[in-house]
Amino acid sequence: MDTQDIGGNGTMDHLITSSDPEHPANHICTLCRNFYTLGWVTGTGGGVSIRRGEHIFIAPSGVQKELMQPSNMFVMDYPSRNYLRRPPVLKPSACTPLFLAAFDRGAGSCIHTHSRWAVLVTLLVEKDALAQDKAVSDACFEIEQIEQIKGIPKGREKQGMLGYFDRLKVPIIENTAHEEDLTQSLEAAMERYPDTYAVLVRRHGVYVWGDNVQKAKTQAESLDYIFRLAVEMRRFDLPWVQ
Repeated sequence: MDTQDIGGNGTMDHLITSSDPEHPANHICTLCRNFYTLGWVTGTGGGVSIRRGEHIFIAPSGVQKELMQPSNMFVMDYPSRNYLRRPPVLKPSACTPLFLAAFDRGAGSCIHTHSRWAVLVTLLVEKDALAQDKAVSDACFEIEQIEQIKGIPKGREKQGMLGYFDRLKVPIIENTAHEEDLTQSLEAAMERYPDTYAVLVRRHGVYVWGDNVQKAKTQAESLDYIFRLAVEMRRFDLPWVQ
């Protein structure tokens, strides 16, 4: 992804300065601290991005998430993909092109976690596919008749949430050596599963997005609950689908 800097580091601080806790620069810091306590973003892994109007606020790479500060934020002009604010020394998140893929499909926020439950679910789906002599690349995570499924929307441009008897499907893509190299396969999964609000990355984690940051957060929480439940169900030989 080609991006350019068009603003000086010190002249654009007004973009990340606010006493409003809901301002993206502040909100991302709060989310990162909360996600750290959940074990979603350990070791500086994972990331969060929020779109407000034509501005994209992105947590940087390499900063411990529990110590994140508004001054650490990158701010991008969405139409041009130019950085309006780029903190000195810090690196842009390698997740940025994947966040942009979600924004291009109407998302208002995108969250990337390294949840252990997400990773384990991808391994269990892989194991099942190999046992059934099926192509691992075609397998996705599927589960139904779990109450928490109601926390996931039906899909883009569709009204309401999934129901108890609906089947939740979350596509899985293969991991790569570099985060940005996931972009093409993420976009392909979005096209193949147009109603999905999440994509799992095998042996890596999950990307979750929503119409706004509140929805992205609740969907990430709902999915993590479902992933953990699915792992526990497998311990008792309980099926994910009927």
